Amino acid sequence: MGGGSFEDILNSMFGNAARGSAGGRAGRASPFEFDGGGVGVDLDLSVAMTVSLEESVRGGDKRVRLPTGRELNVKIPPGVTAGQQIRLKGQGDTAQGHPPGDLLITISIAPHPFFKVDGNDLRIDLPVTLYEAVLGGKVRVPTLGSAVELSIPKNTSSGRTFRLKGKGLPKAGAVGDLYVTTRIILPDGNDAELEALMQTWRERNPYNPRSDLADRRERAPETRRRETATTPDSIGVDAAP
Repeated sequence: MGGGSFEDILNSMFGNAARGSAGGRAGRASPFEFDGGGVGVDLDLSVAMTVSLEESVRGGDKRVRLPTGRELNVKIPPGVTAGQQIRLKGQGDTAQGHPPGDLLITISIAPHPFFKVDGNDLRIDLPVTLYEAVLGGKVRVPTLGSAVELSIPKNTSSGRTFRLKGKGLPKAGAVGDLYVTTRIILPDGNDAELEALMQTWRERNPYNPRSDLADRRERAPETRRRETATTPDSIGVDAAP
C-alpha cells in the first residue's frame, strides 16, 4: 500500500504531535507510549488483617506479614469497619522495569468477649444477682470507654433491655447506643437457705409466668379448625407458640 509507514498514518490522524516510533525519524514524535514488555504485570498484593473492636474504634499501629515474607508496620485509622480495605501505595510487589504495586489490606474485626456489634450499636448481656433483680440497685456496666453505672429498678426480669445512649460505635458523624440486657444468674451449687425461702415464697405467692403460652396453645386447635374449614385445599403448618 503506498510508501507511508504506520507512523505516518498515525501522524496524519492525530496531527504530527509526537515523537518517534519503532523505526522513527528524528524530530518526529508519537502521542502513544508502547510497553516494551507487551503484557501488563499485576504487582498488587492483598492481605487480611484482624483487629480488635477497640482497635477498630480508636485506631493504632499493627504489624502485618506480606506474602513475600516482608513485615510492615501499618497504621490503623480510627473508625475502620469489617470488610473495609486500606491501600498502601507502592508497598506491593516489585519487578524490574515496572513501578511497585500497592498493598491492599482487608480488615476483619475479631469477636469481642462480651460486646456484640449491631450496625453502629453495641449489645451486651449483663449478669445480675437474684437480689439485685428483686430489690433493684446500681450495677457497673463496661463500655468501650470507662465503665458506667446503671440503675436496675426493683422487680427487673431477666431479659429486660436498657439503652445507654451514645455508648456504641462512632460512624458517619454519629455515635450508636449500647443496649444492656439483664441475665439473672443464680449462685453456684445448692443453697438450702435459698431453696427454703423459695418454697415458702411459692406457697404464699403462686404465679404462672407462662400463662399466655398455655392460653395460646389452647386456642391453637380451634384456630387450625377454622383455617382448615376455609381453605380445604391448603396444607396446614403448625406454628410454634
